[in-house]
Amino acid sequence: MANDVNTDVLTTIVNALKELDSDAQKRTLTAVMAFLAIELPTSRVGFTNRLHDTQPSEPRNNTTFSEDRSLSPKEFLRDKSPVTDLERIACLAYYLTHYRSQPHFKTVDLSALNTEAAQTKFSNATLAANNALTAGLLAQAGKGSKQLSAAGETFVQLLPDRDEAKASLKKVRKRKAKNNKNAKSE
Repeated sequence: MANDVNTDVLTTIVNALKELDSDAQKRTLTAVMAFLAIELPTSRVGFTNRLHDTQPSEPRNNTTFSEDRSLSPKEFLRDKSPVTDLERIACLAYYLTHYRSQPHFKTVDLSALNTEAAQTKFSNATLAANNALTAGLLAQAGKGSKQLSAAGETFVQLLPDRDEAKASLKKVRKRKAKNNKNAKSE
């Protein structure tokens, strides 16, 4: 049945989110929805209506990038404000994945989108893409293609807050290092 809720999963999620402050809860839920390609309906019909029957609806002015598909690549990059080639590659990969429905791409696709966005040309796009791959923002997709990694997705969603974005990458690196140590000791 469509309205059945797995209470064990719901309890786990709610308990995990309780540990975070309000902003972190919102960012986490936004990242999960983007990762799972879940879009909330814009009307107050159905489940959300039953949750808030007694409360008047407030207009949503804080549209996130995963919801607003009308941004041009130029506007998207302006809003994300990438400073380094690494950040710009991640933003371009995010745009291709979420705005152009192109989850697998080659470096030439990133360069073409960079030109369309009227950005400064990469001095070496291949090196920039390989650095993003090494940093964990991109992942191999086979046949010479790359794709945006989960860490890269979170990183871009947190921009332009560069400190939060970098902190999200450090968490991923710590987990990888810990997992690698555990695998070697077995």
